[in-house]
Amino acid sequence: MTDGLGRAAAMLLTAMAIFGLVDNAVPLIAEDAGLWQFHVVRAALALILLGAAARVAGKILRPLRPGAVAARSLLMAGAMVLYFGALGYLPITEAAAGLFTSPIFVLIISSAIYRIPLGPRRIAAVALGFAGILLILKPGSGGMSAASLVPVAAGAVYAASVIVTNRFCAQENPMTLLLAFFLTIGAASAVGLLLVTFTPIGGEGFVLRPATAPTARFWVLTGIQAVTSVLAVGLLIRSYQIAEPSYLAPFEYTMMLFAGFFAWLLRGEIPGIASLSGMLLIVSAGVIIALRRRSSA
Repeated sequence: MTDGLGRAAAMLLTAMAIFGLVDNAVPLIAEDAGLWQFHVVRAALALILLGAAARVAGKILRPLRPGAVAARSLLMAGAMVLYFGALGYLPITEAAAGLFTSPIFVLIISSAIYRIPLGPRRIAAVALGFAGILLILKPGSGGMSAASLVPVAAGAVYAASVIVTNRFCAQENPMTLLLAFFLTIGAASAVGLLLVTFTPIGGEGFVLRPATAPTARFWVLTGIQAVTSVLAVGLLIRSYQIAEPSYLAPFEYTMMLFAGFFAWLLRGEIPGIASLSGMLLIVSAGVIIALRRRSSA
């Protein structure tokens, strides 16, 4: 068990480091193309890689429960569109902090829908996480905007996808889930790209920018995003296959640390004291939730 946990933790930490590094490239991609064009190209490249991998492995990626897989894919795609959209406007550490409110929303949704009791420790974790969100968003200080709420919304939608995955997609092949996700986000983004390109809703900025002639930098960075996303998600899935998830969950919060480190290394970007304090509270809330899951197990 110890060896398995060590290998799984190493895989997960590697995945978080990859995400923390390559997501720092999104602001550069946002200078060259729009959100929808980025997702269309990234999904197409990822699907080519997955198709080749499935053929080499001789796997037939057919879902056992198509409806559940479709629902999960829609939720996951929605979360990633919100998260990457936020990366075009916000510092990566703030966007990542919003996304990692997901364990808090998992508790809230599970309690509301499935009547799962929270208990004092989990209630304290929700309170800590909420306080962290307030520190990052700074309501009433003039710093809060609609863009600040986007990564928190991504965390809520991601939490819903986690619940669907756990309750309805536990027996699915991980490659099937990954393929369905990229198909969904690619198709949805293609519709978005058509709308911003050929209707009046298109305009300026990362989210509303119409299709543009791809630059060499866009192809290189988006290609790296596609390859590393498939690799990192593969490591993530494999880590949860060989070790108990409740032991691994706290390691996911290192993504914020990796993202902050690479943002400082590449762009000299340093979060303020309030944002750093908010991130610490959100991480603490997630660790409390994970440790509570482990003790319950």
